[in-house]
Amino acid sequence: MTFSIIGRDPKSGCLGVATATGKIAVGAQVPHLRPGIGAIATQGLTTNPLYAEDGFRLLDAGWSAEAVVQALTARDQGRDWRQLMVMDGNGGTAGATGDANEAVLGVIKTDDVIIGGNMLANDRVLPSMQAAFLNTEGRPLAARLLAALKAGEAEGGDKRGTCSAAILAQDDAPWPLNLRIDFATDLIATLDDLYRRSSERSYRDFRLSLPHKAKPFHR
Repeated sequence: MTFSIIGRDPKSGCLGVATATGKIAVGAQVPHLRPGIGAIATQGLTTNPLYAEDGFRLLDAGWSAEAVVQALTARDQGRDWRQLMVMDGNGGTAGATGDANEAVLGVIKTDDVIIGGNMLANDRVLPSMQAAFLNTEGRPLAARLLAALKAGEAEGGDKRGTCSAAILAQDDAPWPLNLRIDFATDLIATLDDLYRRSSERSYRDFRLSLPHKAKPFHR
């Protein structure tokens, strides 16, 4: 149904999450990010948005990604229908996939990157995403996440077809880059065009000018 990646740039500490699915508006519920605290992707046959709300509270209290996944799934009676991926602020990763989710499914994780999916076209989707992310080291984090989505889609992505995607990633601006395609028949090309437009100087200058805690009157 959905394939997602959470990645971290170990040099800057920036976090990001990207996702794509065969249903509309994946960016509304699946990807979640708290700069400096962690990133969460909550998906599966049914998605539990409370995983993000409760998960960030635990991460902010110093819990590891593994401890957060265990705590969230243990208290959720619907865990068999969920798929969850968590990255803490130091790049530690953990994931869980309920037995009721539909194959092809799974999670691949190492420090600084975790990838998961369910209802996938084949078992090449997740490894191809991992390879694309690792092979683009040195590029902006959002570009690396986009490369991973492209690789997953090239291998078939969601076996029903893929129509919505999102990228949520930190960079040098005060607020994370937040790109969403809620529905498109040519999804990856549409997302690629949106990312290109977000990289243009006018939009980057706008993002850099937004007020934030360190500069609440910045403009």
